[in-house]
Amino acid sequence: MRRGIRAMAKSLAIEVWNPSGKHRVVSTKPMPGTRWINLLTLADCRLEICMEKKTILSVEDIQALIGNKCDGVIGQLTEDWGETLFGCLRSAGGSAYSNMAVGYNNVDVNAANKYGVAVGNTPGVLTETTAELAVALSVAAARRIVEADQFMRAGLYDGWLPHLFVGNLLKGQTVGIIGAGRIGSAYARMMVEGFKMNLIYYDLYQSVRLEKFLTAYGGFLKSQGETPITWKRAPTAEDVLREADVVSLHPVLDKTTYHLINKDRLSIMKEEAVLVNASRGPVIDEVALVDHLKANPMFRVGLDVFEDEPYMKPGLAEQNNAIVVPHIASASKWTREGMATLAALNVLGKIKGYPLWPDANRVESFLDENSAPPAACPSIVNGKALV
Repeated sequence: MRRGIRAMAKSLAIEVWNPSGKHRVVSTKPMPGTRWINLLTLADCRLEICMEKKTILSVEDIQALIGNKCDGVIGQLTEDWGETLFGCLRSAGGSAYSNMAVGYNNVDVNAANKYGVAVGNTPGVLTETTAELAVALSVAAARRIVEADQFMRAGLYDGWLPHLFVGNLLKGQTVGIIGAGRIGSAYARMMVEGFKMNLIYYDLYQSVRLEKFLTAYGGFLKSQGETPITWKRAPTAEDVLREADVVSLHPVLDKTTYHLINKDRLSIMKEEAVLVNASRGPVIDEVALVDHLKANPMFRVGLDVFEDEPYMKPGLAEQNNAIVVPHIASASKWTREGMATLAALNVLGKIKGYPLWPDANRVESFLDENSAPPAACPSIVNGKALV
């Protein structure tokens, strides 16, 4: 069903699947797996995948991809989807766009509403994978694993020493989370179960499921003759920052959480605390963080996201007490293939006129490769506005 690579306007390389398909769908990037491709082509879609080597496509590039006729687009979090692109897509007869991401900070939803374009995202498939990466950053920072790895590779190790890369024990310490949604709660459970850490959390809303788990797990430990873990919901984010030995950030990004972690809040954290961010980069004032890392060498941080992504603020890369990874929280094979599938089904569902799936956090039915997906759109964030 594929017709190989071809060039188009602006010399963009395109891979075409099912050339005779009735509905034209464009993907601005190749995505993992093949199920998403098969689902679209079997539903009579002509799929065009941009194969350009550019990491981030410009608005002009995407306009060229959309062309004069396009029913839907699958795009990426790095692209600027606003008035220009939604107007262009609508003019080409399109009605659907989906991010291959759970977040959609790159999307002007009001502009999408104006042009009647459905905006999809991919929740429900990233939870455990993202939480696992936050755990990995927490452990790596606490135990100074990256520093030790670099030391070893540099040929500097010449024998065991009592003070060599001494880090922090996690067992019995306090882990704090700011934002107790799906990912924050999954991270909390992993840290509590894995290291028997006590928990303090802050969220605007009570996390009843998490609290029930913590209470039950504490009871289980007590029944086994072990010290039960403790937990509490903090009245403010400052309480979490002040009390926790490890703090992981999981809030949404909006005007209330922009620079949530700033100079003043960093100053109230423990001197040897670990701070982890696998949510959104602008939650942290990165300039203030660099200054804090310089002044507090035993304070450590693990970052998967950055304020000016893909760039880091000056000085961050030079700090040995910072672990920095390139936005890989969702980068497990299962999750990335699932994200591609959900994004494709959001676009396909809108093209076919399918209803909205009632619970975007429970998407297992769409991911089962042994059965056909439901006749529904997995997650359309502006679905109610378009009714």
